[in-house]
Amino acid sequence: MKGNLLFTGIMLLAGLAGAASPVFSQVSPPSSEISKQTVALVDQAAALIDSKGKAAFAGFRIKGSEWFHGDTYLFVYDLKANVLLNPAFPAREGSNVSGQKDTNGKAFHDAMIQTAETKGTGWVDYMFLRPGQTEPSHKWTYVKAVTIDGVPGLVGSGFYSQ
Repeated sequence: MKGNLLFTGIMLLAGLAGAASPVFSQVSPPSSEISKQTVALVDQAAALIDSKGKAAFAGFRIKGSEWFHGDTYLFVYDLKANVLLNPAFPAREGSNVSGQKDTNGKAFHDAMIQTAETKGTGWVDYMFLRPGQTEPSHKWTYVKAVTIDGVPGLVGSGFYSQ
């Protein structure tokens, strides 16, 4: 009886800690074909950027290409949060997105930069406008650290889970 009570108490505490702890939160999307394709796309783009620098951007802007179709597009930032490429939202290019938050208050651009700086690659989720929509949707983005003409940065792409 005493052993069962102790076990129940430990399980209850573990459950409460897990519910409240970000350590147990989801850090990547469920494995799926789209998540695998996103990683492959970013990895390929990173290799091109590392070898060609900004010259690679022209191909990333071509609508209907492997790089930019439907909801799929690449974006590139330097590590100071300056937008170097965003073909889906070209007005953002040349702007600084540091500190911008999604509708839930998450500084998602900063999270992407931190992920690239500290891990090299990784997933970040946030709420974002789907091109052509007026309400934000849940989005998963995969980012990878790159060097753009000698400047550290990141390339990313993502998909909407809704």
